Amino acid sequence: MSKLAKALTAAAGNAAGESLYVEDVFSTYLWTGDGTTDRPIQNGIDLDGEGGLVWIKERNQAGQHVLTDTEKGLNSVLRTNSTAAELVSPVLTSFDSDGFSLTNNSNVNQDTQPTCSWTFRKAEKFFDVVTYTGNGVAGRTVSHNLGSVPGCIIVKSTSDARNWSVFHTSTTSTDRLLLNDTAAASDDANYWNDTEPTSSEFTVGSQLNVNKNGATYVAYLFASDAGGFGDDGSESIIKCGSFSYSGSEVDINLGFEPQFFLYKASNVSNDWEIMDVMRAWNETQYCRLNPHESAAEACYSNSSTNFIKPYANGVKFKTGGSGRDYIYIAIRRPMKTPESGTEVFAIDTYGSTGDGAQPGFRSTFPVDMALRVDISEASNEISSRLTQGKWMYTNLTNAEASQSLVQFDYQNGWFAATGTASNYYSWMFKRATGFFDVVAYTGDGVAGRTVAHNLGVAPELIIIKQRNASGQDWKTGVNFTATNNQERALNQPDPLVTLDYTSYGVFNGQPTADNITLNSSTAVNASSSTYIAYLFSSLAGVSKVGSYTGTGSNVDVDCGFSAGARFILIKRSDASGDWYVYDSERGIVAGNDPYLLLNSTAAEVTSTDYIDPLASGFTVTSSAPAALNASGGTYIFLAIA
Repeated sequence: MSKLAKALTAAAGNAAGESLYVEDVFSTYLWTGDGTTDRPIQNGIDLDGEGGLVWIKERNQAGQHVLTDTEKGLNSVLRTNSTAAELVSPVLTSFDSDGFSLTNNSNVNQDTQPTCSWTFRKAEKFFDVVTYTGNGVAGRTVSHNLGSVPGCIIVKSTSDARNWSVFHTSTTSTDRLLLNDTAAASDDANYWNDTEPTSSEFTVGSQLNVNKNGATYVAYLFASDAGGFGDDGSESIIKCGSFSYSGSEVDINLGFEPQFFLYKASNVSNDWEIMDVMRAWNETQYCRLNPHESAAEACYSNSSTNFIKPYANGVKFKTGGSGRDYIYIAIRRPMKTPESGTEVFAIDTYGSTGDGAQPGFRSTFPVDMALRVDISEASNEISSRLTQGKWMYTNLTNAEASQSLVQFDYQNGWFAATGTASNYYSWMFKRATGFFDVVAYTGDGVAGRTVAHNLGVAPELIIIKQRNASGQDWKTGVNFTATNNQERALNQPDPLVTLDYTSYGVFNGQPTADNITLNSSTAVNASSSTYIAYLFSSLAGVSKVGSYTGTGSNVDVDCGFSAGARFILIKRSDASGDWYVYDSERGIVAGNDPYLLLNSTAAEVTSTDYIDPLASGFTVTSSAPAALNASGGTYIFLAIA
């Protein structure tokens, strides 16, 4: 059953909304400090009602890793880079139903300083917070409400200056690690009493770091691969595991694409590192913060010989010294199916807010892919969170180019520039089940190559471009059947051609809810070449990938929407025709409607009335040219509500 089908089934059976998703219990949230008090951070996590942990770190300068949880309360702050007891100096003013609010403390809200947070909500099979008082007796048990066997437990004394003690399922209860130290795992029965935790309790020894008589402690418990989430409650959103590295690439198959990754070499002295997809963890680079030290964020380029990058099923790892064993905590990327187009698609004019702040283009969600167009010359740039710092041109075959302004580490848009320029527009997309996905991959040159994705349904429109070399067209696929599909280049006006999967086309089989299958064409699958794929599908009330037949008269295109289309991409499929783009920001009205062409450098055309609004989708008017409405002509389209 596809993820979308599961969603519909769950909706019928869970009218009260019992299903939980990773978005409900975990958030990476970024902000720039402003020095104010009681500043709200609205990340959608209910800390007031459910409880949990907030972990905050400044990015661009040295500063404390500060942790505050609902069990100890607002007046208690711990620092993972310090052995100190709790600091009674609040960094938050409140735990809220949709996040938390900040003080003006310099570690969390210093004016102009980029800052990040990781929020963990208490939830069975994900995370729990427990406090206890030590008794000094080995074998002391501590109850918890994780509802599954913990994969990792982190304990800190709140009353005394002590190390941060770590149990991890991969090093077992015989060993301990220290979160505030780079030391390798050490065999010591005095920490966990050589007793494995259970789904209801964990055991500590007599070591003062975990069980001094009369001392107070807090424990953070992380589940592992326990299910309990998603449309039907069967999906896991967190995994605590291990892998070994011998110098060759390691595929860490998590069973999901991660958004957060905490890891450490357990058999040698080595840093603890945290990466997340909000702070540029992608195909081109990885940015890390280290829980054991106050250092600023450090970023490194991914290359063919040195990389850590997320992919649809896990992490690709090739870095550091060989002969190392690593442990990790990984948390799944967002998984909810959207209910409206505004959740996943936005349009903005550069600098439209006039506040002079970044990002230059604004949305109401973190952006995963964006097109920037200059309507005066149709400079059509496209980029994605997975290739931050790079972009390509939809009308050219050029390789991707570096562009420092292409930044996606914002909660509300993209593009690291300020100012105003009314001729620049951006169309912004968010990855979401049933709607849209982005996949970066490396080719292997073998026909039949499968590439995993997280769209959750079989894609209906696929656009692929080689990233590391020039000369290859933007390949598109649409109208997939069991035996063939239609293909053509996004950067060309040529008609689509129908090809069976054993012909010279780029696809080698019908896409599924989990994979796309490719031929050995250099355009999509040359050995060692890098690629980006954009996958779209129809989602009721949100998006529609479809086709229509022209009549020369008005054609009403029913997309199943209720308030019309805000974005429309149209291409004639049986004859030559440009890739037309309309949007509601520039105007889909009863009069003239501006359009741009993705395959052309031509400026915006504003003097024609080829499209009209329609509540259920859009209307192609009788005045439209053959490229949009020839009698008997066939057309493909993508529309977003």
